[in-house]
Amino acid sequence: MTNLQSGAVSTRRPGTVLALLLGLAVADLFAAAAPARGQAYPARPIMIIVPFAAGGGNDVLARLLAQHMGASLGQQIVVENRAGAGGTVGARAVAKAAPDGYTLMVGHSGVFAIAPSLYATPGYDPRKDFSPVGLIGSFQQVLVVHPSVPVHSVAELITLAKREPGKLIYATAGVGSGSHLSTELFAGMAGIRLTHVPYRGTGAVLTDLIGGRVDMMITTLPSVIAAIRNGLLRAVAVTGESRSPLFPDLPTFAESGVPGYVAVIHYGMVAPAGLDRAIGERLNTALSAALADTQVRARIADEGGEALPGPRDRQMADIDAEETKWSALVRKLRIKVE
Repeated sequence: MTNLQSGAVSTRRPGTVLALLLGLAVADLFAAAAPARGQAYPARPIMIIVPFAAGGGNDVLARLLAQHMGASLGQQIVVENRAGAGGTVGARAVAKAAPDGYTLMVGHSGVFAIAPSLYATPGYDPRKDFSPVGLIGSFQQVLVVHPSVPVHSVAELITLAKREPGKLIYATAGVGSGSHLSTELFAGMAGIRLTHVPYRGTGAVLTDLIGGRVDMMITTLPSVIAAIRNGLLRAVAVTGESRSPLFPDLPTFAESGVPGYVAVIHYGMVAPAGLDRAIGERLNTALSAALADTQVRARIADEGGEALPGPRDRQMADIDAEETKWSALVRKLRIKVE
């Protein structure tokens, strides 16, 4: 027969032939499995960690995006709250998770730009320990005063503060909070001295601010919209580069005599460092589609924000710029939280 005449096969030992066949079979198996693994993502539910308690702006935004991104990706996205230490507990958990696209985080400037300098041992580096998914939005803040404070503009407030240094009392949600640093940034740029009274949370601040026990506060728009519209607080200026659609007649700080002053809160989505580029791009596409949705954009606008869909590298540039800006202020004020 032909196979015996050649002698080629008959000279090989059975074990060698078997090993060769097994090797070829395994190679074929891996070749077939590789594209299947890439196409399968996401093959199971994705988790978004929110590094703050349920019910806050960060949580609301994450759940809204989870719903829309889940539909786009064809997989369930669950939201888990891991609050503590200014967002560092949740951020640390994400930084240590596997970079497989199944653990994400929605965070803001406090987590990415303030906490790493504020806390002695944050447990993560915002530049090295995360892979970007994309920016979500930019949210304005607003300066409000109690109606008894005789100022209707930033210029009048500066004049009063210079006439009576330290007399004006500003409240915040805590040492190192966004409201604290935003106010100190304003005071430094305006050359005035204000007295800081930190609280534990925004709710307690508003009670005393509306009651007239403190004079002023810079805070997020949603927390004071009702009080402004009901005349319980007077809005003086917004902290963004442009006016807010919610209060189009309200000037910015820059328009009011403090050129260059901007103190907005940036939200973004990240994954652990080392995320596969293809998975990152797919997540970015799903995020961009969610931010293009009318319902999502309307909700962000209601919160005083502006959606900022864009490429992944834009978010890393934003984290770098924001961290540079706020960490310099933290060092200047010599604030540290153990």
